[in-house]
Amino acid sequence: MEMNPDKIARLLHGEVLIDLQWLADNVVSASGSVFIKAGMSVVWQMLTDYDRLAETMPKVVSSRLVEDQGSSKIIDQSGKSGIFFFETIVHFRLKVEEEYPKHLHFCQVGGDFKVYEGEWFLDTLESDKGNGTLLTYEAKIKPGFFAPQFLVSFVQSQDLPTILKGIRTFCESGAQV
Repeated sequence: MEMNPDKIARLLHGEVLIDLQWLADNVVSASGSVFIKAGMSVVWQMLTDYDRLAETMPKVVSSRLVEDQGSSKIIDQSGKSGIFFFETIVHFRLKVEEEYPKHLHFCQVGGDFKVYEGEWFLDTLESDKGNGTLLTYEAKIKPGFFAPQFLVSFVQSQDLPTILKGIRTFCESGAQV
């Protein structure tokens, strides 16, 4: 997500910015950003505490580190996805490449999606409103089950703000990660 002074001002005032695009072959591109009044190390620790993500990140039902090769990890996760009464549990195995302290790249290596890959970006943001972390999420998503592109976009428009706000709340609460 490209940042400009207007977007940064909106983030500093507490907004969560979301951008969704429809790509070829029914893939949805989802990106979102949030400003967190906590240092990058706090946000990084929360995002990479893979065995506790079900406790700290909305929509994550279970998460388990299954392989640790330093900066490369394999994670098994399940999450809630859907709308209204039509929520379902989706499962995926992710390969995560960590570049401490600013970047996480993930891609599905098994699970319920045809395409599920993306990145988390962390940057320090200093302003007269205080210092903190600009957290940005970008992903390309295509379920392996029938779900029209407009429905996947709608679900992302609901889920992504919830997830980003939840991360902000957890990191700003001073909770021990």
